[in-house]
Amino acid sequence: QVQLVESGGGLVQPGGSLRLSCAASGRIGSFNYMGWYRQTPGKERDLVAAITLGGNTDYADSVKGRFTISRDIAKNTVTLQLNSLRPEDTAVYYCNVRSILYSLPRNFWGQGTQVTVSS
Repeated sequence: QVQLVESGGGLVQPGGSLRLSCAASGRIGSFNYMGWYRQTPGKERDLVAAITLGGNTDYADSVKGRFTISRDIAKNTVTLQLNSLRPEDTAVYYCNVRSILYSLPRNFWGQGTQVTVSS
């Protein structure tokens, strides 16, 4: 059974930092993409940051220069460093992992972790 376990969310003041981690376990296959998305009530889940197996990264315009994504393929983890947080960064953050398993594409989601930015 595949599991993506997220950690690191919480309450932080504006300008503060958090570090989100996602650990993958189970029969996931060969990773080719790891990403973080976020969602607020009544809105769609949007991409925050992503990283490919080759190390190419992609960021939402609103987080460029503030957030950094990294991954450790050997440990099956993906991390998102959130700096200079703003109230509008408040959301549930979801880890997403895509892979190839038995020659088929797979798409896995974590359970989500709440990030609240407030004074």
